[in-house]
Amino acid sequence: MDITIHSSFLPHDDPDTALAFYRDVLGFEVRNDVGKGGMRWITVGPVGQPGTSIVLDPPFAHPGLTEDERRTIAEMMAKGTYAMLLLATPDLDAVFERLVEHDADVVQEPTEQPYGVRDCAVRDPAGNLIRIQQTR
Repeated sequence: MDITIHSSFLPHDDPDTALAFYRDVLGFEVRNDVGKGGMRWITVGPVGQPGTSIVLDPPFAHPGLTEDERRTIAEMMAKGTYAMLLLATPDLDAVFERLVEHDADVVQEPTEQPYGVRDCAVRDPAGNLIRIQQTR
């Protein structure tokens, strides 16, 4: 089989803040930015990897959500338990330094994990947990 990951969805609650984080802090390129009825879907991805994208989507745009579900999603996003992203870089220290310079919400500084990777963790402006591993 020949299957690739094309796009994955990550929720945002403020499109301009999400765009600034993924474009200006992480250095992703904007591939699409569309909106309808006050909602906005922004597709970003790593430069040089045109086949892999993240769609920053408004979590409440899905039809059929109840008010209780909307409240639960908002609570989970605020705690960083609704969505997670795992990234990798050959220079974790430089990436972490850039995140700190841009006042990212640091959850864990670069650390050697007992399961064999060195990584750090931050939250994006919507509260999504982002772990960044050092490639070896």
